[in-house]
Amino acid sequence: MDYDIIVIGSGAGGLAAAVPLAQAGLKVLVCEQHEIPGGWTQSFTLNGYRFSPGVHYIGDLQPGGHLRRIYEGLGVSQDLEFCELNPEGFDHIFIGEERFDIPKGKERLIERLQARFPAEAEGIRAYFDTLVGLMENLTRLGRVSGAGEAVKAAGRAASVLRWARRTGQDLIDEYISDPVLKGVLAGQSGDHGMPPSEVSVFVHAGITYHYLNGAWFPRGGGFAIPRAFVRALKRAGGEIRLQTRVERILLENGKAIGVRLADGSEIRSRYVISNADPEITFGRMVGREHLSRRLRRKLDRVTYSTSALSLFFAVDMDLRAAGMDSGNFWFYEHADVDELYRLGLGDYALRAEHPASMFLTATTLKDPSKMHGGHHTLEAFTFVGYDAFERWAGGSPGNRPPEYEALKEDLAWRMFQGLEKRIPGISKHIVFWNLGTPLTNAFYINATRGNLYGIAKNRAQVGPGAFPVQTEIKNLLMVGASTLSHGVSGVTASGLAAARTILRCRTRDLLTQPGPELRIYPSEDVSQWPPHLQERIARGKA
Repeated sequence: MDYDIIVIGSGAGGLAAAVPLAQAGLKVLVCEQHEIPGGWTQSFTLNGYRFSPGVHYIGDLQPGGHLRRIYEGLGVSQDLEFCELNPEGFDHIFIGEERFDIPKGKERLIERLQARFPAEAEGIRAYFDTLVGLMENLTRLGRVSGAGEAVKAAGRAASVLRWARRTGQDLIDEYISDPVLKGVLAGQSGDHGMPPSEVSVFVHAGITYHYLNGAWFPRGGGFAIPRAFVRALKRAGGEIRLQTRVERILLENGKAIGVRLADGSEIRSRYVISNADPEITFGRMVGREHLSRRLRRKLDRVTYSTSALSLFFAVDMDLRAAGMDSGNFWFYEHADVDELYRLGLGDYALRAEHPASMFLTATTLKDPSKMHGGHHTLEAFTFVGYDAFERWAGGSPGNRPPEYEALKEDLAWRMFQGLEKRIPGISKHIVFWNLGTPLTNAFYINATRGNLYGIAKNRAQVGPGAFPVQTEIKNLLMVGASTLSHGVSGVTASGLAAARTILRCRTRDLLTQPGPELRIYPSEDVSQWPPHLQERIARGKA
């Protein structure tokens, strides 16, 4: 064998598997098709402006937070810094002309909601008690020791099973009647991309729970995360090869034994871990002929999450004077958030005068050290299905017909018109823009149908309905957004699960590195940043 482990793809899941395996003394190779590592956590620079399309905020980094313990326990914290988003409103939800700011802290959030919707005070408290109880019971289900714990576990299981076939909208409707409040509580649905009436209640509740203690953004952009993991990988003796596309996963007697690269060379290994989605992993790299009938049926009927129009732009505008801060802005035309996300599954964005819902974030307000030439960088997204772009799927960026480029320009202008209604004057201050489509995601991320979050997170495709980390093929494992969960935290957990499976250990056994305490700076107060970063911020504003 050339390696103990070959990891296909350098997204957060692949790197979270590779690092602890290398730290355990195994010989690890990561193969990445792109020229930069990171998958959805990558950043890229256009005209000197830095953009991070897949990382807009991360939760669970408070002292004692699970993701924080992972970063420190893997030792990647020595190369990671985070900026804390506005604790008074890390998410700003706009329902029509109504605005609600989501603050840090469960009790503060409940009190703020009760003050704004006093008639719903009792239901608000019951909603969050149920949501938190549901997630904590789900987490504790696997921790059973002794007869007393078994009795408690049975109670937790009953609580979880009660909601097993229900949706996020069901949870909201159980306790809330005010339509605007319903819209607010569904306002973070862009973090899974599904209509609330279709998304699994566990996914809806999990996202809210993940951010109850606040939100953070990696200083330097999303790329800071894979950069820190790659450094840790190399310190442990692991290897990463960029621009190295895997064409085939090699099998022998039903067991994965390595990979064949695009150049025809073959590399052997004891285990293969795929960070690609199921269609790429099984349909393209393994081949359906090597799969069981059951897995072929599953691949044929699985649905993927929706895609998006991604607008990356820079402005010479005072965004704080315009009312923006480090928080994210969710714009909804009306309170029927479920209908707005249903529109995002199809081609509505191509038919509408301007998007009915949008997400906007100013990355230079989150991380002021990344300002360039006195300009702010922003990213705006609206959901759209892949089908509307499929006719141009055969080309590559910069090599598609003029009608496609003309459509992109038209769609970007419509998005700017929508933003103009919320941030008056912003369209007059644009100094750079670039629009990504579902085809962009398919090309750069190798995402089936340009999906954002792996398989769609409906009730049938989470938990037992998702794809397991240990596949049916011996010594082939899969990590990423189609397994345990999505988002940086979810796919990181899937990577650790793969490492645990191979090493036959517990999570705590993987987190043994003496990583320093994670460094965190407040986005809203740069006076608390180190002097050298304050100097960089001053230079960027010049």
